[in-house]
Amino acid sequence: MPTKEESHLIKTDAVIAEVIASVPSPQIVSTNNVFHDLMSCVLEQQIHYRSTKKVFEKMLAKSNLTLLTLDNFSVFEKHAFDGIKLSAKKYETVLNIVEHWKEHKVDWEKLTDEAVISELSKIKGVGKWTIDMILLFTLQRPNIFPYDDFHAKQIMTQLYNLDAQTKLKAQMVVIAETWNPHKSTAFRYLLAWKKWTQKNRKR
Repeated sequence: MPTKEESHLIKTDAVIAEVIASVPSPQIVSTNNVFHDLMSCVLEQQIHYRSTKKVFEKMLAKSNLTLLTLDNFSVFEKHAFDGIKLSAKKYETVLNIVEHWKEHKVDWEKLTDEAVISELSKIKGVGKWTIDMILLFTLQRPNIFPYDDFHAKQIMTQLYNLDAQTKLKAQMVVIAETWNPHKSTAFRYLLAWKKWTQKNRKR
C-alpha cells in the first residue's frame, strides 16, 4: 500500500510512478545529529548515508567513535586525521563548524527550513548542497530537492530526457514542482533507482 507521499507522486508524475513501482522503498535511519552529519559532508564530500567509500566511517573507527559530537571532537581530531590528506580549506571549515557549535546552542528540530538554512549559512565553508543534505537526511524535512546535486542532475537527465546543455536546473525545477510538497521522497526514490539499476547491471 503506497504512503500518502508515494500516492501523490504516482498521481502527478508518470516517470516517478514507474520508479516507485520498480525499486524498494528507500529507508533512512537518521542520526538526528547535525554536527556529525555536517562533518561527514565536509570530510568525505558526501553525507555518509550516501557514501560508498566510507571515508568518514573509517575516520570514526580510528577514533573508536560511532557518533561525532562537540564533546568528543578532541579525540576525533587526535586520531582520525592521521594518514588523511585534507586540504587547508576543508580543515578550516571543520574548525569553523566546531567554533559555531561552541558559540551557538541550536534546537534544530524546532527551526523552519529557512531558519536552518540561515543558521548553517553563517558557517564559512558550508554551502547550499551541504545544507540540503542536512535538511534531507539528518532533519528529514519533507519538501527538499538539491538542484545542485551531481547525481540528481545525472539521474533526471536520463529519466526525463533533459537537455543537460540548456538551463538544466530550470528544467529540473519545473519537474520537481509537480512533486510539491513531497520533493524529499521523490529525491530519495531517484537515488534508490540509480543504486538499483547499478546493482542489476552487475548481475
